[in-house]
Amino acid sequence: MQKPFLLSLIAISVSATAQTSVSPQQDLEHVEVVSHRQPYRGNVPLIDTPQAIDRINADTLENEGITQFIDALALSPAIVQQNNSGGMFDSFAIRGFSGDENNPTGYLINGFNVRGYSGNRGTVNIQTIEVMKGPGSALYRQGEPGGTINVITKKPQFDEQGYVQATVGNFSKKQVEFDYTNGLTDTTAYRINGSYEDSDTYRDHVFYKNLTLNPSFVWNISNSTKLSYEAEILDQEKPLDRGVYVLNDDFDATEPDTFYGDIRDGAHKVKVLGHQLVVNHALNRDWHLLAGLAYRDSSFEGQSSDTELSAGRQLLFSDPSILSRQRRERDYQAEDVSVRFEVSGDVELAGVVNNLLIGLDFYQYDLDTDYRRWRTDWDSGDTTYSINPNNPDYTIFRPEVSPTTLTSEKQKGLGFYAQNMIELTASTSLLLGVRMDKFEQDILNRLNDATQSQDQTVYTPRAGLVYEVNDSFNLYTSYAEGFRPNPGLDSERNAFAPEETTSFEIGAKWENLAERFSGSLAVFDAEKTNMLTAAPNTGFSATLGKVESQGVEFQLTTELTASTSVDIAYAYTDAKTANEVNNLDWGVPIPKGSRLINVAEHAGHISLNHYTQFMDKNTYLGATVLYVGDRLGETTDADYLLPSYTLVNLSASIDLTEQFTLKFDVNNALDEEYFIHSYHKLWTMPGSPRNYSASVKYQF
Repeated sequence: MQKPFLLSLIAISVSATAQTSVSPQQDLEHVEVVSHRQPYRGNVPLIDTPQAIDRINADTLENEGITQFIDALALSPAIVQQNNSGGMFDSFAIRGFSGDENNPTGYLINGFNVRGYSGNRGTVNIQTIEVMKGPGSALYRQGEPGGTINVITKKPQFDEQGYVQATVGNFSKKQVEFDYTNGLTDTTAYRINGSYEDSDTYRDHVFYKNLTLNPSFVWNISNSTKLSYEAEILDQEKPLDRGVYVLNDDFDATEPDTFYGDIRDGAHKVKVLGHQLVVNHALNRDWHLLAGLAYRDSSFEGQSSDTELSAGRQLLFSDPSILSRQRRERDYQAEDVSVRFEVSGDVELAGVVNNLLIGLDFYQYDLDTDYRRWRTDWDSGDTTYSINPNNPDYTIFRPEVSPTTLTSEKQKGLGFYAQNMIELTASTSLLLGVRMDKFEQDILNRLNDATQSQDQTVYTPRAGLVYEVNDSFNLYTSYAEGFRPNPGLDSERNAFAPEETTSFEIGAKWENLAERFSGSLAVFDAEKTNMLTAAPNTGFSATLGKVESQGVEFQLTTELTASTSVDIAYAYTDAKTANEVNNLDWGVPIPKGSRLINVAEHAGHISLNHYTQFMDKNTYLGATVLYVGDRLGETTDADYLLPSYTLVNLSASIDLTEQFTLKFDVNNALDEEYFIHSYHKLWTMPGSPRNYSASVKYQF
């Protein structure tokens, strides 16, 4: 199916819906659409679904001084950061499970899957981050048993409002962001927000330039029909940075600012152009139609000089004054089209209310990978691209790279899903669902003109039970199976089998209990087959076979007083391999029960928020303590563990006038030395020392 046809199809559908839904002109005076439903959700509120959910809203992000999406995810203890290809994209694991380490972790934007490259997402356009954990993730075409993240963006408003904010800080931080929305007519409104940052970082020679623009538009065609459009524009420049090396587990010997790349490589560039077009249409009081189209074009390209990981080629192990490096060049281009139609509503049969959701989605994803490399030739004694790590010379000869991976990959997926939330009694509901995916994948290896193809049809069920103890307290249990294609080829140039998952969860959720407590408690057990991990020696991925994760999560928010609230969250995650695997790249066996890389068994945070008056000015004070336990730092070395760490972050703001707000943020206030994630002991990323910023915000 070609993209012009898809675009025409959705345009015809939107046009037809609009033509059949427009009311007479007298009904079009500042109309409000009856409802605006989220994809894959139907008419069932999140509180009534059988799964644990963390919600991180824009107010929390502002109070905490969080400007990066990946930093916001730290407020959900089920999530830990993963290797992110030298800091070039956002990568994380939920309940111990992540996707391919060599690709960005998948998530949703307004219900649309994000495939390709998105750089480091900011928060300027985020209204809410929904961390939907556990078995329900199978419905969203993600297939991750740990959960699915859905980013809900800020929407146009009919009343004029907006702000401009300027921020400066140490490490030459300079950022400007803005947001403006207003009505055009009684039935149309627009919004545009964005940010620009030009900063250095705590890492030597590593800078960050990022331009983001997010225009959006809404048209309330009638009381029953809404058409919305959103765009995303991203232009990011940042040198690829592999971090530091750690020898003999001596983490104290590292310096968090030391850079071992080559400053002549310059920045890697990430560019994104995305579009979303959505129609919400109320067929009648009980039934709703949702149709949407998303198109996304992204690229990731640049040069880097990376520390050599092979012990047989790394001279550092025999001579600490020589660090062997690889030279790499990347040019990745991705194009993604998604279409979705779904109908949801409720119907009463034999005295029982059925909340039905029926949908169809389709995507086509094209990925062109051009990866080139030069490596030290140990046999000939060629050390032409090695450096003295304590006194690097950036004038040495740079060798020419040669193609290692030249592939063109095409994925097509057609999915049908149906779900019914059956209200058995006034307090008990049964959820039953099924999803069918037809998946096609063709990977052309342009080095030898060989094509790898696979075609599968998979059915994945879902079931859950919710018992409402009272209006504020629910008990639930849930089970689901999932399916997710694996991109790319292994080191033998063979396509990977798709991931298959199963997950089980039992828990409790409460909201405004005793008018002051909200939270959840969940116990989970999940497993995945054909999970990918990094094969550092080749730059490819490799399968870990079957992996499993069990754990417990707890979250509680309460108001201590009318002006003071506290949020407490904790997660215990026991994620490990479920069978013995022999890593072909390194020739190292990975025993059954081995920990999964970068996953902490213990993680949590405590946040305190206090609103008060200072010199008759509205004032906010906040403090957050984040804890992350030790983590495996290298898949093939069970003894290499990143140490645990505790961070203290402080925030304060004061409203100088009704329009001007002054804000201060201090992260890692105690200046703790720590390590965020690792790919290998020679590619380990240190965390930032104490950093601080001050912002001035003008709002109207």
